[in-house]
Amino acid sequence: MKRTGTDQKKKSSPFQRLLTVICLCVLIYSGWQLAGELFGYYQNRKVLAEAQTMFDRNAAKAENKRGIRPQFDQLRKVNRDIVGWIELKDTMINYPIVQAEDNDFYLFRNYKKADTKAGSIFMDYRNSVKNESPNTVIYGHRMKDGSMFAQLTKYLKKDFFEAHRTFHYDTLYKSYEAEIFAVYNTTVDFDYIQTDFQDLGEYAQFLHQVKNKSIYQTDTDVSTDDLILTLSTCDYFLSSETGRLVVQAKLKEVT
Repeated sequence: MKRTGTDQKKKSSPFQRLLTVICLCVLIYSGWQLAGELFGYYQNRKVLAEAQTMFDRNAAKAENKRGIRPQFDQLRKVNRDIVGWIELKDTMINYPIVQAEDNDFYLFRNYKKADTKAGSIFMDYRNSVKNESPNTVIYGHRMKDGSMFAQLTKYLKKDFFEAHRTFHYDTLYKSYEAEIFAVYNTTVDFDYIQTDFQDLGEYAQFLHQVKNKSIYQTDTDVSTDDLILTLSTCDYFLSSETGRLVVQAKLKEVT
């Protein structure tokens, strides 16, 4: 007997219904995941906006008994791991800097120590804002919404780099103007996060290496007498796993 179109439709209906249910489940799950990610971005921005209301670079210059600048008083009441602040004009980077006893603690915690995918902007545990190393290293995630250190990628554009050669960097004890002298893509095979050096000769060699790596050749004079600041975030140009984008600047104390 020849099957009619109606019979074929009925036979395929259970499969079609199952396929529809699966598609709906995938759609709902994807939507839930996206909503969760967007909510995480919202929460992170909200928390950081709150921090921004507690920091005023131009506050009175009086110091407390420990020599810590009053600009950090309110923030330190929230978390005593806060050691500085960084602000880059015309980017979203306007954040507190924290520091732990290792480089893992703040990878996925905000400055209030609450869990978050965005993590914090944090200083290498080997550095000290009181006894500064030649190279201070600051890390931040490259978030899809452009937050944290994602907008360091703006410095890969020459026009932006030339118009934004300096930025603000503050510690508990000092305020600096940071003048960028190197921007480059690299991998973790290059030890750009070396903080201390055996002697001035090793430091000079390090400075020579990073200047040569830079995609821009600047006229900024950087010598072994200078302190530098290294900003580091993930990058996928050279490697999806070990690639890094590095921005390095010479520090000039602002009195």
